[in-house]
Amino acid sequence: MQKSAPIDLATHPLTNWNGPHGLPDFMAFDETAFAPVFDAALAAHEAEIAEIAGNAEPPSIENTLAALELAGDALSKVSAIFWCRAGAHTSETIQTLERTISPRMARHVSAIFMNDVLFARVDQLYRQRKALALDAETDRVLEKTWKRFVRGGAQLGATEKARLAKINEELAGLGATFGQNVLADESGWALFLEEGDLQGLSDALKSAMAEAAETRGQKGRFAATLSRSIAEPFLASSERRDLREKVFNAFTMRGENGGETDNTVVVAKTLKLRAEKARLLGYETYAALKLDDTMAKTPDAVQELLQPVWRKAREKAAEDEKGLARLAAQEGHNHTIEPWDWRYYAEKRRAERFAFDESALKPYLALENIIAAAFDVAGRLFGLTFEERKGVPAWHEDVRTFAVRNADGSTRGLFLADYFNRPSKRSGAWMSGLQSGYRLGNGKIPIIYNVMNFAKPPKGSPALLSVDEARTLFHEFGHALHGLLSEVTWPSISGTSVSRDFVELPSQLYEHWFTVPEVLQKFALHHETGKPMPQALVDKMRAARTFDAGFATVEFTASALVDMAFHSQADAPEAPLRFEAETLEKLEMPDAIAMRHRTPHFLHVFAGDGYSAGYYSYMWSEVLDADAFRAFEEAGDPFDPETAKKLRTHIYAAGGSADPEDLYKAFRGRMPTPEAMMEKKGLA
Repeated sequence: MQKSAPIDLATHPLTNWNGPHGLPDFMAFDETAFAPVFDAALAAHEAEIAEIAGNAEPPSIENTLAALELAGDALSKVSAIFWCRAGAHTSETIQTLERTISPRMARHVSAIFMNDVLFARVDQLYRQRKALALDAETDRVLEKTWKRFVRGGAQLGATEKARLAKINEELAGLGATFGQNVLADESGWALFLEEGDLQGLSDALKSAMAEAAETRGQKGRFAATLSRSIAEPFLASSERRDLREKVFNAFTMRGENGGETDNTVVVAKTLKLRAEKARLLGYETYAALKLDDTMAKTPDAVQELLQPVWRKAREKAAEDEKGLARLAAQEGHNHTIEPWDWRYYAEKRRAERFAFDESALKPYLALENIIAAAFDVAGRLFGLTFEERKGVPAWHEDVRTFAVRNADGSTRGLFLADYFNRPSKRSGAWMSGLQSGYRLGNGKIPIIYNVMNFAKPPKGSPALLSVDEARTLFHEFGHALHGLLSEVTWPSISGTSVSRDFVELPSQLYEHWFTVPEVLQKFALHHETGKPMPQALVDKMRAARTFDAGFATVEFTASALVDMAFHSQADAPEAPLRFEAETLEKLEMPDAIAMRHRTPHFLHVFAGDGYSAGYYSYMWSEVLDADAFRAFEEAGDPFDPETAKKLRTHIYAAGGSADPEDLYKAFRGRMPTPEAMMEKKGLA
């Protein structure tokens, strides 16, 4: 059998990006190219690590810390493209490789952090750091690097190192399997309906369902899918209670349907391995391990935030449930309010209280206008401009590319956006990057992308968003700005490389500008007439902002509390789903509301390690963002230049260059209290 030619990383299109504007040339490779390039890139990085560890010169910032930061460039490039594809446009080939490359990458990382000779060099620098007269950013990077080695097992004995490496490898494989199982359940389920089944649905939702059916080979029919952009509005508007129940049950049972895609065993194994990992590293629980490097610091501090919110939200939801039952009774339905009823009757109650329903807003929230609004706000706050580059190939034909420039016309970076749902894309919305921006070595510009799951309209029709979807676009674009505006030297602290409970501040804060009056006046235009949203409708939208706050907060907080409960056990529960039920029972979870993310499809927590024992961070950051926007309100101008400059310098541009508490105080002068967040949620 003839051997394939060796991979030349200096010329291969996955590692030598020579496409338009410094992007990869996505047309120059297919999905079969990843495996051999991973082989070559991993070997190259191993050689670089061996060279750094074996350097005969005494360790220095340049030959050890900087060398580590810049090593593995080829591996970073192929990984960035691969993980983008795995999330946004996967396939059987990609998924097969994901199941093998995830544990292999974990093994590779473990070998680096457990390299005794390499750690000795880092440790020597760390112990000498006071004598090195380092600048603050370099000192922080050195400290964080040393801690990463320690948490990676550098100080363990040989037997413990081997076990930790095996645990990391197994966890990586389980995370890949979990995510693939959820995607399989989501993309494999659809409820095909006829015109007569669509009572109560808006024209926009019908169009989205028609498009979803056509893409699944059922042209002329309508598909209720498990994409939130279809499932949630269907639950809120369908007059067919039997169909609402089917959609709701399918949505909440993702990952718990038996067979190959069932995540029950995956979760149990994951929790058991995480608990063992914590013990190996000297922590009582996995939550203690994960929170050690956050603003919250301890599980007790998280509970101090969540519990008061939980109590108020549950009380509010109980009051609201009585109102929903009253509406159901008026229609002649004396049944108990079930989870598949809540959104439906909540919309009726909204219409009763505010004389409008959310579907009345959609004609004014065309996707193109909301994109333009997000760009315009970034221009007014930070001087950025965005110019679309047509015809630039990416991982899917729907992806759009924008050149980003500073106020003086100089290059800031690239922004890519992938807005529409498809079966090959995992659910949710997220920001990531093909490349971080930093100054070390030759430096690099940021290449940042957003992924959404909006329902794709029929060809020639505009995509119309709900208020929540418009806020989601602003939210993820806030993350993108965090990456684009980064002004740091070191790659490891660039952009969103900050503590988990600080990373949501720039995104949640950016949501506030969506409803600034002059933004709505300029961009909330009717997609047919071009007229701005009537002030009466704007007023109703504002008045209804905290409507159903009890439901929304119970949904979220239940997920955060269950996440924290799972990871605060010294010994992992043997039956996670029973533990979930018991935890919710202790919390007195309302029967009529489900967790926003039930355990078998809780991607944040189990499809990787990102938000494990960290889902609370959205609320932690919400305390910060509510207070941060008040700085503009106090200035009397949502675009106040002086406040915007401080925001850019200390929040969006600073990355992880300083302790997040210090960064927030530099912007605001003090730390906030939860009152502003409670008021924003309508729970004060």
